[in-house]
Amino acid sequence: MPASATKSLRVAVLADSDTRWKWGALTAQRLAPAGAGIRLDGYLLRGRATPTARQLQEVGVHADSLREVTGVEFLRAMTEESYDILVLALVGGGVQAMLHGLRHAWGTEKRPVVVTGYVGVVYEKLADGLLLRHGADLVLANSAHDADRFRAVYEGVGAEASAVTEVALPFLGGAPYEGEHDPSAEQGRRPYTVVFAAQPSVPDNRKDRAYLLDRLIGHARRHPEREVLLKLRSKPGEHTTHIEELPYQKLVQGQDPPANFRLVYGHMGEVLDRTDLLVTVSSTAALEALHRRVPTAVLTDLGVRELLGNHHFTGSGCLASWDQLDAGHRPVADEEWVARQGVAADGSYVTAFDAARARITELLDRPGPLPPLTPYYTPETAPGYLPGILARHHLGPDGAPLPGAPAADKAPGAVRQIVRRAARGAYRHGVQRVAPVIRRMGEL
Repeated sequence: MPASATKSLRVAVLADSDTRWKWGALTAQRLAPAGAGIRLDGYLLRGRATPTARQLQEVGVHADSLREVTGVEFLRAMTEESYDILVLALVGGGVQAMLHGLRHAWGTEKRPVVVTGYVGVVYEKLADGLLLRHGADLVLANSAHDADRFRAVYEGVGAEASAVTEVALPFLGGAPYEGEHDPSAEQGRRPYTVVFAAQPSVPDNRKDRAYLLDRLIGHARRHPEREVLLKLRSKPGEHTTHIEELPYQKLVQGQDPPANFRLVYGHMGEVLDRTDLLVTVSSTAALEALHRRVPTAVLTDLGVRELLGNHHFTGSGCLASWDQLDAGHRPVADEEWVARQGVAADGSYVTAFDAARARITELLDRPGPLPPLTPYYTPETAPGYLPGILARHHLGPDGAPLPGAPAADKAPGAVRQIVRRAARGAYRHGVQRVAPVIRRMGEL
């Protein structure tokens, strides 16, 4: 039996938002070889989207330790601590910066297996995002469809493609949908429930977001016997993976929605437990719902466009408009499309991470240290692009920390914590209040 399957593994996850922390931590848990326990240490990259305590609690993933760090602080920690697996759950530029920083920090010393990937549907910046992730030992693809696309991109630029490994989204699960609830049943009585899964940046303008809200409230008025829920990702002032300039909580003010309409937060899986119809523009929640065979509608009201991400669902059988849903239409997903997208509604989810576990076991059991990380982008292949990415994380072209890079020697004191919170709040105010006003003025 491989040694990696018998010992407890030390795993680190570096994440830059609540959704990426959820993906990274759950991925780490699923990647541990059979029979191996894990100690999970979480590192939250300090920035505009650093999750709040409420967001972390909502994610519901336990870590043995969890702390906020700068990029340089994290790199230092990786030379002081010994890990078996490191999951980089970051935006593409962050992954690339950490790969170069880690290559410099580790040199030829023993290092962990480095894993990265995507939180959900990859519908934009395919080549850009993938090449920024190149250099990790495993680049996880959430479906067979994605795995084929990822390999084609790497091979097309002459980059090594063997790191691409097919898995599935790590947060799929929950009881399969058993059909519409019978309201006449004596126990567990509840109304037919429609859930709209909101997205922070899709659509990205007031007109379209107000339209979707009006249609959702209109659906509640047309169907007073139904419960209509607006599922929100974050509360005002919080950020998630994407910036939300126009939160629905703000747009709903001044409206007079019916009693069967309400806003909800919380774990998406718990909301899906009582959902009879999931509606969205292009949220990853659609894949969670399809995994459980919950009827799912991907809206076409604003067009089927790459900008919205709903083009990813062409061929799924899920595309529908609010007019159709108001009239009682319930989309039926195409089984072949669902299987190709890694939704694993056929029960194959239990084996979805087997290939990744086998690859990690092989690397962990390899004699001697792993070879240095070798990203595709180098000062030679991308001299006009890479230095800027590294500089944003206070790293030089060789991955070494720049002089004056922020790297505290001890835990931040109360004054520094207050200053950080104030600065973060000022940034969010600028994004959510000032920037939209400036843009509207520019359109006059």
